[in-house]
Amino acid sequence: MTRKLFMLTSAFALATGVNAAGADTWRYAFEEALDEVQGKFAQKFKEEIEANSDHEVQLFPFGTLGESADIMEQAQSGILQFVDQSPGFTGALIPEAQVFFVPYLLPQDEETLAEFFRTSTAINEMFPPLYEEQGLKLLTMFPEGEVMMTTAEPVTGPADLNEVKFRVMTNPLLVESYQAFGATPTPLPWGEVYGALQTGIIQGQENPAFFIESTKMYEVTDHITRAGHNNFTTAVMANLDFFEGLPEEEQTLINDAIDTAFEYIIEYQEGLTEESLEKIKEAKPSITITTLSEEERQPFMDTAEAVEQEFLEIGGDQAQEILDQLKADLEAVGAES
Repeated sequence: MTRKLFMLTSAFALATGVNAAGADTWRYAFEEALDEVQGKFAQKFKEEIEANSDHEVQLFPFGTLGESADIMEQAQSGILQFVDQSPGFTGALIPEAQVFFVPYLLPQDEETLAEFFRTSTAINEMFPPLYEEQGLKLLTMFPEGEVMMTTAEPVTGPADLNEVKFRVMTNPLLVESYQAFGATPTPLPWGEVYGALQTGIIQGQENPAFFIESTKMYEVTDHITRAGHNNFTTAVMANLDFFEGLPEEEQTLINDAIDTAFEYIIEYQEGLTEESLEKIKEAKPSITITTLSEEERQPFMDTAEAVEQEFLEIGGDQAQEILDQLKADLEAVGAES
């Protein structure tokens, strides 16, 4: 059986099993393992739903139903009720969501970042209608941690990324960002990344520290670079028809569970980055972990304006409005902090 046929068969089995499972069973797929950040969020959501209702929530970690594109299709079709997916993959559906890949836009301070996601007008008011156009109910977005580069050779500036084949998500703006950084961006599904690094097909990739550690990506890299250019963002969505078909009290149940899981995952991540880096260093003492100085970061920061302009070109009809509102939201939380 081919891999694609397996995916289709799995989806069909889910679809035909709806009546057997019963209306009280909700299905939730995400892009990480159960013990990673998205998995922890999903488990907390499941716990809250099951403690406060008769519903059961079935969780499907990465790989059980296919790649990111597969679970998105299943969520849009109603086979899945919930899906957690980064804007890095939904950027083709919702071009405005690519704004999260403008480098050096989001703050590095974790408390400020969390408050931004809680209160942002752009996230909580402007994005939901865009997701609805794709048959999705945006329930929340949350940060997953500082994004770091892993490479075969040390990186202290854009010149060190020259001709480096750098894996990126299938997102046009992320491609533009790494081109501006001097690399050769190479879109690849996540399932192919470890092998591609191992065989030298690519020489770099980016992810938060917890993900580099849990997926053992450090085994096939020699250098981790903290350029401070971004924080990984993800979005939790429901199938729109499913959500709108629920009685008001069940919609409230879902929203309350999402709010609880959001606060839980923010607290869960406190200290997670440094703890993960310590585990990586312990597992591979030869690896170098470098935090670039402000002077070293400046050439990377200088590319942000060009990437921002590209976002305005490819980011959809509301790109300018959303970018302006995001900046206003960030300025507001920055002033408060």
